[in-house]
Amino acid sequence: MNEQSTEAATEVTEEQRRSVRVMVVDDHPMWRDAVARDLAAAGFDVVATAGDGPQAVRRAQAVSPQVLVLDLNLPGMPGVQVCRELVGADPQLRVLVLSASGEHADVLEAVKSGATGYLLKSASTEELTDAVARTAAGDPVFTPGLAGLVLGEYRRLASDPAPAAPDEPRAPQLTDRETEVLRLVAKGLSYKQIAERLVISHRTVQNHVQNTLGKLQLHNRVELVRYAIERGLDGA
Repeated sequence: MNEQSTEAATEVTEEQRRSVRVMVVDDHPMWRDAVARDLAAAGFDVVATAGDGPQAVRRAQAVSPQVLVLDLNLPGMPGVQVCRELVGADPQLRVLVLSASGEHADVLEAVKSGATGYLLKSASTEELTDAVARTAAGDPVFTPGLAGLVLGEYRRLASDPAPAAPDEPRAPQLTDRETEVLRLVAKGLSYKQIAERLVISHRTVQNHVQNTLGKLQLHNRVELVRYAIERGLDGA
């Protein structure tokens, strides 16, 4: 596990993990049960599991998890459709895809459907539990190499942005500090790294990010990164 992941993991206490409601979705019973067992052993509150797409949607709507650990290859309904439906109904839901596929098309489709992270099934138990903790905290989490792919796709999309509608409201005003934090988020820094760079607390960074999300009417850090890149803040 890389240094950034280790540092981030130390910020999440066992008590905080117990307050995180997690649901696991995978069509292989042994794998699904093992992931659920590992997460429960790590202190998370595993509220449900599901083995197919329609079941995942029904159970998630019933138990309202905070983090959905989701496989993409599901019977009945693809994982990306499950993600799209559930995030569309509850934008506060955070989805961590756990997939055997590292294909770029699968990663980008998952992110576009609303996933905030993408982890390969080759990850260790420690990497998985760290990823769930960071996803719950609002960090985008990707298997090494995939984060750059996602940022690259956002830059490509941002190079030809859609024209603004004539009646589109004026962009909200961010404070200088919010803009500074947004710029560092766009560069891929973790909350801990941003706090160290700006000599402020981790909690203050989280507050600035939440305030910025509210002002911009965005739902998570992945959307925030795209917003920042579209405005050239990642290279500032």
